[in-house]
Formats: sequence, C-alpha cells, structure tokens
Amino acid sequence: MTIISPHAAPQSAFPGERLQGGGCAHEFAGTAVPVLDPLAEVRAAGDPETDVYLTGTVFLDIIFTGLDSAPVRGTESWARGMGSSPGGIANMATALARLGLRTSLAAAFGDDMYGEYCWEALSRGEGIDLGLSRKVPGWHSPVTVSMAYEGERTMVSHGHEAPPPEEPAPECPPPARAAVALLVPGRQEEWIASAARRGSRVFADVGWDETGRWDPADLADLEHCEAFLPNAEEAMRYTRTDCPRAAARALAEKVPVAVVTMGERGAYAVDSATGESAEVPAIAVEALDPTGAGDVFVAGFVTGTLAGWPLADRLAFAGLTAALSVQEFGGSLSAPGWVEIAAWWKHARSFDDQPPAALRRYAFLDGVLPAAARPWPLRRAVPTLGFRQP
Repeated sequence: MTIISPHAAPQSAFPGERLQGGGCAHEFAGTAVPVLDPLAEVRAAGDPETDVYLTGTVFLDIIFTGLDSAPVRGTESWARGMGSSPGGIANMATALARLGLRTSLAAAFGDDMYGEYCWEALSRGEGIDLGLSRKVPGWHSPVTVSMAYEGERTMVSHGHEAPPPEEPAPECPPPARAAVALLVPGRQEEWIASAARRGSRVFADVGWDETGRWDPADLADLEHCEAFLPNAEEAMRYTRTDCPRAAARALAEKVPVAVVTMGERGAYAVDSATGESAEVPAIAVEALDPTGAGDVFVAGFVTGTLAGWPLADRLAFAGLTAALSVQEFGGSLSAPGWVEIAAWWKHARSFDDQPPAALRRYAFLDGVLPAAARPWPLRRAVPTLGFRQP
C-alpha cells in the first residue's frame, strides 16, 4: 500500500503534457483534456459538446492534516501537513474532468488572488470550460478551512453572496449529456427542470438539512433526476429508516436510481427501473484527507453511467475513485486520473493487500484501462499560493 507524504513536492502548476494512449486526447474549450475518453464508444454525430454541466459555489480550500485530535479551545494545534486547492463545486468539476468528461462549470469567481488561482487551476490546469462562469470585481472568494483528524474532518467556512446576479447559473443551461445538481432542502431550482427537459440526465446530491426537518417533500426536484446519491445518514433521515439499504429502497420509489454511500462499509444502490440492486465494499487505503471524497464518488458514478456500464461496475468504480482521492490533500486536486486508477489495478493484482473479492469485483477494468499509458503530472494541492510558477 502506498502512503502519500503530506509534504510531497507539488507537481507542475499548469501541466502542458497530457496522457496519451487507450483513447485520443481531445480539444474542449481550447484546452487539451487528459487521457482516455470513457465515452468514446457511445459518442455519435450530433451529440452535445458538453458531457456534464454543473453549477455552484467555488471555495478556496485550505486543508490541515496530521492533527492528533480535534482542536481544543484555548490551545494551539500544529498540523503536520497543509495544502490549498479549489473546493466546493470545483471538487466535482475536477473529478469529472480528470476522468475524461467534457465538463462545463457555471460559477462566480472573485477577482482577488484566491479567485484568480481557482480560475486558472480549473480552466488552464484541468481543461474545465468556464465560458458560463463570471469574474466579479471587488468580491472576495469564499474560503473553507478543513482540519482532518481521526478519519474525519471539521470545516470552517467564510464568504458572502456574490453581488447580483447572485446565481451564476443561466436560466437555460447548455445542452449536455448530464447535469449534476446539489439539492437544497425546500428550494426548487428552475435550471434542473430545464436541463431535464433538454435531455440531460440529472444526478443529484444533497447537503445537510440545517432546518432539521428532513422532509422528503423538500426534495421536489428529484422528479427531474435520474439518480440520487446521498450518504447513509442523510438517506435514513429523509426516509425515516434505520438501515441504509432500506433507505435506498425507499428512495428508489422517488427516483430511478438510488445510491447510498456508507463510508467504510462501501455503497448500496437500487435501480427501480430494472429491479436490480448492488452492494460494493469499500477499498482499503491509507487515508490522508477525506475532503471531497463524496464528490469524487458521484463523478465516478456519473462516468460509469454515461459509459453504459452495469450498475455494480458503476458502483465499484465510484468507490474506487473516492478511495484513491483520500490519499491526497484537498477535494478537487486529490481526484485521481486514469493513470492512477491503472496503477492501483496493477498493484492490486501484484500484491495481496486487497481481498480476493476485490480482484474479481474490479476485473471489468481490464476492458476499460489503456494497455499502455504515459504518466502526466496531475496538479496537486500546494502549501501556499504565494509562489508563482516560472
């Protein structure tokens, strides 16, 4: 098992070299997009230029790791590791782009140094289309400080609403194969219905219900969604159940595919259209920072769904990408690319640190991964934004 040092040297800020092999690199929004194209076999003339559209708030994430315990009031805690990277909706956008999907993000960016860094990291560094995003003069970027310890993390955020138009999302989103939506309890988003009407397959996640109602009626936008991917606690609260599997079955009555993530216990999914269900255990890895792992999971599931994989393979792939992400700093720049997935698969077949069932479960990767791949430098979270690349 590879343990990533929290002080590993950062990679090139804006990698110019992209992986070749197993699929053609393609141009999207003027930027070379990495690697393997997982949708190569399903693309056809007349398809939308965008694979996945999403919108939301971009934060600058500052992550501390290597804390022995939670901070204690009145004391000073020293972290053994630190990294900075784009966060918030950038986690999902980066994870999708690193898996080879043509990703379009609509978001507001401040014109401060934090906003400039996030814009360049996403656009130039990851090939994400920011044509629908906007830079807001005089608005400072939202910031989240995340402290990772004991396998979990605590976050403190600060930010102000961007000046009007407060919502950067266009009322009519662009044609796309899929859209990812973060549902807000009690609030309906017109763009979600619009995206579904235009043929986008909508995948939904949800945040913690601060009101404490956990009323299923607050998730009205699920009627426009193909899949819903909450964690176990959220799923059980919304369905009034005490079992993640029972919660998934209840949610499958409201949405075609219900996926419930169960942390170290893996994930469970139900497809109400086919009657199929699947459960996949989590992959054993040495965790450094769990920030954004849920977003990476959704990105992996979206990729497998658009590629037409079976439910169990989609679930397994999503769990694998999430597991690989927790070995690096940050939510966005910890997302794995195809080279890292291939390296894990090669390692898993060569060593006995994964159970035999994992080898059988991930055998489908043999038909997906490139036969030969030349590594390219994934950008990673860096301790400071103060150094400019030459």
